[in-house]
Amino acid sequence: MSEYYNSLLQGDKGALKRALYKAMGFTDEALGKPLIAIVNTYTNATPGHYNINELCEQAKKGIEAAGGTAMTFGDIAPCDGIAEGHEGMRYILPSRDLIASTVECMVRAHRFDGLVLLGSCDKIVPGLLMAAARLDIPAVFCNSGPMMPACYKGKHYDGNIVTEAVGWKQRGEIDEEEFRKIENLAEPCAGSCAMLGTANTMGCLAEAMGMSLPGSAVIPAVYAKRLQMAYETGRAVMGLVKKGITARLVMTKEAIENAIMVLMAMGGSTNGIMHLQAIHKEAGLGHLPLEAFDRFSKRIPQIASVYPASPYDMVDFYEAGGVPAVMKELEPLLHGDCITASGKTVKENLQHTEYSTFREVIRTVAEPFHSDGGVAILTGNLAPLGAVVKPAAIPEHLMTVTGKAKVYQSEQEACEAILAGEVQPNTMVVLRYEGPKGGPGMPEMYRPMKCLEGMNLSDSCTIVTDGRFSGSNRGCFVGHISPEAYEGGNLALVEDGDEITIDVPNRKIILHVSDEELEKRRTLWKPVEKQLPDGYLNIYRKITKSAAEGAVMEME
Repeated sequence: MSEYYNSLLQGDKGALKRALYKAMGFTDEALGKPLIAIVNTYTNATPGHYNINELCEQAKKGIEAAGGTAMTFGDIAPCDGIAEGHEGMRYILPSRDLIASTVECMVRAHRFDGLVLLGSCDKIVPGLLMAAARLDIPAVFCNSGPMMPACYKGKHYDGNIVTEAVGWKQRGEIDEEEFRKIENLAEPCAGSCAMLGTANTMGCLAEAMGMSLPGSAVIPAVYAKRLQMAYETGRAVMGLVKKGITARLVMTKEAIENAIMVLMAMGGSTNGIMHLQAIHKEAGLGHLPLEAFDRFSKRIPQIASVYPASPYDMVDFYEAGGVPAVMKELEPLLHGDCITASGKTVKENLQHTEYSTFREVIRTVAEPFHSDGGVAILTGNLAPLGAVVKPAAIPEHLMTVTGKAKVYQSEQEACEAILAGEVQPNTMVVLRYEGPKGGPGMPEMYRPMKCLEGMNLSDSCTIVTDGRFSGSNRGCFVGHISPEAYEGGNLALVEDGDEITIDVPNRKIILHVSDEELEKRRTLWKPVEKQLPDGYLNIYRKITKSAAEGAVMEME
């Protein structure tokens, strides 16, 4: 029966499959069209995904208007903010690879002809993009859009004002009533968090690499244009199906380099590095070394500045022109021939893009915020395989700093010490055993950094860790230190009082302890073993790779 587009439904062998679809009301006419799966990550437990049912309906309409039949299935979407500060954060990064695998299972079981990916939060976006790269079928991504900012005392904030308010209350600057007022206004509507954190960074990088439609990444979640973009996403995937443009034809080496350049130009989340490494690998392109990011960091200036690097939030970034305006400034440096979800090349997409006139948010390459990229890689004896830092969020006076170490074996231990007043100004807070294996799960060290802010220590203290950081963090922080402490990296050998130098301009992180002394300490070292509940984290610890390799799950 050649009237069925999907090969699984053709002929007598396809009869049972057709019958099963007909049990849900699908007609022969509908089943004769390309079958397009919509990955719907809706949940009312995560604000970044609360509006995705509406986007799903619009994407479905777009698919059907363009001649396809839409079928939906769900996937998990844990919230970093709700998982923050407890055991749940250990599951957030591992959820990325789980999401990729669940999408793979469903799509290959049903052999769909195309894929619309709807997601918004930190690990959901890269998980969906990894799945598309692995499956290599026509696919388009659409995010839910950023949340509107909170407004407090005439100033805009993202939801992390709540964590800072904990410190304000601790110091007696606000009372309980004011604290509750802040809590009630901090997250005003659905959408991904209102700053250039990991969620919005990854939405922007999806657009930069061509996997979502031009101009889509930073449309606010509550705007009608967000619904329109979901509809156009449905139409776009049908265009790719008809042209035979699969995900790996879009996610090429050059396209991922475009994403790296946009990451550097925006000063996006440091987590974008490990997610691009994972996507690169899933696209069949092999390992993307940290050196590649450092190379682009030295070439690409930071031309956009968005909260937490500046007072301007995601709505301001949208009004300034968003990703297209950034790419327009970078156009001479980009790979213009890369094909995108629109069916057009980067060069064609930018042909009618206007330059930003909101120069407080997006500047020119000739007059950037910083001559280097907003994310950088450090190396040295404390991080032989590399560490990640975000110059875009670091005060100028902390770009080169030396201090004495105060060592903590967990996030909780560090937070308790900071809030108890045990951490003095100019301290190097060394926070270890929080890497992919040691954590396990490489949780974000969001809360210790916010505790420093709340205690007025973030202008002098630094956090050095094998864990990750939230894209909302600002101050001097060095994460992703590799090898991690659990694997016997030199981070495991640091003792209270050791001097550490962070030199961002020269991309160095140095522990001022002799090799002989480190080897003596190594003979006495035993890794800290954290108790784990039965289940997924035990599997993850065994097969995850180093943060320097994107913390991807891979059997040896």
